[in-house]
Amino acid sequence: MRTVVTTPSKTDTNFPADATSQQQSSNSPTVQLRSVTKTYENGCHGLLEVNLEVKHKEFLFITGPSGSGKSTLLKLLYGEELPSQGEVIVNGFNVTALRGDRLSLLRRRIGIVFQDYKLIPQRTVAENVTFVLQAQGYTRKEIQRRLEPTLKLVGLLSKANCFPDQLSGGEQQRVSIARAIVGTPPLLLADEPTGNLDPDNSWQVIQILQKLNSFGATVIVTTHDEQLVRRCNHPVVQVRNGRLYRK
Repeated sequence: MRTVVTTPSKTDTNFPADATSQQQSSNSPTVQLRSVTKTYENGCHGLLEVNLEVKHKEFLFITGPSGSGKSTLLKLLYGEELPSQGEVIVNGFNVTALRGDRLSLLRRRIGIVFQDYKLIPQRTVAENVTFVLQAQGYTRKEIQRRLEPTLKLVGLLSKANCFPDQLSGGEQQRVSIARAIVGTPPLLLADEPTGNLDPDNSWQVIQILQKLNSFGATVIVTTHDEQLVRRCNHPVVQVRNGRLYRK
């Protein structure tokens, strides 16, 4: 099924209203890492005795040089990697104990934005955004209800029927964000989302993430762009040689 969008005269600019983040208390942690160590088969340490707590509706930057362990930390949160020691708790679930369908259900509650976009070249912007919803069995009516406000939020409603190779790098990253948020997940993870972008597009991406945070999503962003971090007023932790430090 090819998803085609025509620009309506009036479109709700808000994020879809059934955001599930309302289920949590604003004081409850969305993410907890308890004495987490990740050691690879070659003996290298990805993380060492990391403790971290991220509250519901918080916006957190994780900084550090390439290879310091930032991406490893995010992969632990959505179960791509498992810790060698310690516990990883996300939305009240121990990720290390989840397998199969239970892990898949948790991942539906997490939006993930990658540095390299991971778009499907043969699908339009609209189809890239709705692909996951279709796989999860959403009705065509519900997909359409979610799609238009999501594309408008990231400024791409007019590009809905374009293909990735017709977009700039900044626009492709905004498609990646739209795909991550169209299911209204309470937790959004962005792994170096501005790594391939110029300063203007980088700031535009951060502004979108901040808007999502204002709607109630918990947002965790890894970056090595210290200038971008200084421009924002959000908590920051730094990963150095696998260890976590508050800044």
